[in-house]
Amino acid sequence: MGGNSSLGKVPEKSGSRVAFVFPGQGSQCLGMGKLFYETDCQARKLFDTASAVLGFDLPALCFDGPDDRLNLTEYTQPAILTVSVAALHALIRAGISPLAVAGHSLGEWTAVVAADGVEFPDAVQVVRKRGRYMQEAVGTGHGIVAAVLGVPRDVIVESCQTASRLGVVCPANFNSPRQVVIAGETVAVEEALRLIHAQHKGRSVRLPISVPVHTPLMLKAAERLASDLDLITIRDLEIPLVNNVHAKPIRLRHDVRTSLLAQLPSPVLWEDSIKTLVSMGINIIIEIGPGMVLSRLIKSITDQARVFSVQDPESLHCAVEVLAQG
Repeated sequence: MGGNSSLGKVPEKSGSRVAFVFPGQGSQCLGMGKLFYETDCQARKLFDTASAVLGFDLPALCFDGPDDRLNLTEYTQPAILTVSVAALHALIRAGISPLAVAGHSLGEWTAVVAADGVEFPDAVQVVRKRGRYMQEAVGTGHGIVAAVLGVPRDVIVESCQTASRLGVVCPANFNSPRQVVIAGETVAVEEALRLIHAQHKGRSVRLPISVPVHTPLMLKAAERLASDLDLITIRDLEIPLVNNVHAKPIRLRHDVRTSLLAQLPSPVLWEDSIKTLVSMGINIIIEIGPGMVLSRLIKSITDQARVFSVQDPESLHCAVEVLAQG
């Protein structure tokens, strides 16, 4: 992934300690990755590789949709992974390298690719299956994912526990001090949201995610995914990955495999993951991939790291120019 670039490198004596982080579902949008595809021959090759592996025209899906297909989990996941890796390769060629990586849900797969733990063609194939297994574990229209904003964590946890009498509902992502995502079966999630808003003035937003990931409803999906992981090569990581399940740095391939399976039925500890990166001395965090969801979350978690977003050639140039100045 390395290479020379006229954009320059982060000065070795600048004191910069960089981490790359990668977004998950909910960050997808029509047109994502298009400018890289049109201006970067290596990005075009990456998209072509993904299309060959997946058996459909991935650029057409990313650039033209339709929205309802792009938002289906089995299509969303390889699309975001590919766009993120295209941006990653461009950033690496510009001379920016990380000391650690992390990824939000699906983004953990991209982080593993970035740390040389899994080859891209294997990752893009497996995440499509991951998405299909997740979809089939519940079925379209039978689950809800919602972000709860500005509500104390204990109110959310207690409301989910009370609403669970109607079905599965639980916190899925502890994203920041002011945002917790809940997920589960439709009736139970709606009841949890009603209980939350009866107690607190915070608000909630339903997310464009078609399955309630990071809940016990995903146990079957994890079991099916385990067989696919046995068919690909997972290597020890070149740099540490701060994982979703424990928010701890891991590098050994056994731990990587375990983490990629355990994350499906377990909540994402994103707030804790960012705090772990900061405790490791990271002072620059670059979100790589579509959208700026993680950048906004990180800024609400810590003020001890500078945050950049790289999602197209313009934002790439801006980030590299600032970092090159030290």
